[in-house]
Amino acid sequence: MKKKISAVLLIFVLCFAMAACGQYVPAADESTVTDTTLTMATTTSTDNTGLLDCLQPLFLEDTGITLEWTAVGTGEAIAMGASGDVDIILVHAKASEEEFVASGAGVERFPVMYNDYIIVGPEAENTYGDDLESCLKAIYDGQLPFISRGDDSGTHKAELKLWKAFEIDYAANPEYMESGQGMGATITMADEQQAYCMTDRGTWLSQKKNADMDIELEIVCQGAKNLLNQYGVIAVNPEYHESIDINNEAANAFIEWICSEKVQALIAEFGVEEYGEPLFFPNAGTDN
Repeated sequence: MKKKISAVLLIFVLCFAMAACGQYVPAADESTVTDTTLTMATTTSTDNTGLLDCLQPLFLEDTGITLEWTAVGTGEAIAMGASGDVDIILVHAKASEEEFVASGAGVERFPVMYNDYIIVGPEAENTYGDDLESCLKAIYDGQLPFISRGDDSGTHKAELKLWKAFEIDYAANPEYMESGQGMGATITMADEQQAYCMTDRGTWLSQKKNADMDIELEIVCQGAKNLLNQYGVIAVNPEYHESIDINNEAANAFIEWICSEKVQALIAEFGVEEYGEPLFFPNAGTDN
């Protein structure tokens, strides 16, 4: 592995109650969808948490469209959209998403849901509450092991943004390492090496709950407002790929479906029974 020189959940308010939601009503043009397979590039967190496994059969039942997805880092997911390899992307790096749309490769960005990032580390070490700056500076000053995804994912982009915001030269820490892998594998690597890492809360809860993994790391920093993790969905622009068959009708059907009150309410409840808290918080219709 390449080395580089280098307590309380954020208070969220569930805005969608199941009792307030009606049935999903397909858009008038959904009946004209002739290609009933929708291909998506998405992040590892929507896959690792099981969210898409939950939503896929419901989407098929409501629309007759089969969702097929590839889970990669956000950077790679956006690249797949830009090359026309998929019909739609569901990712979590707003600035990169907006660049994707501005380039013409994506049609329009719609916020879908959010959760938050946390810093996890060895259980015996200090905890920092929501004092993210002190946490990251302690890791750097103590030259403590830190495992970064290092894969241009949404989590990796967010992590690098935080080091920069606090003017910390993370690369000068000889114990700063890159896994080059997804979130689940990075958490496992950090646990094996008793290192720190930054993860989205949804993947953390699903990994921590898995008894077979026996994760010993604990949350050491959470709740800082700059740890918000927003997800957006974007249809790939068929006019950008005139020589490639992009299933824009199915992409639009998925966007309308996942942003509907019914599905937003399902997202709000996802994970509550198993983990005691939701893994994602719906916020379609906002400007996030």
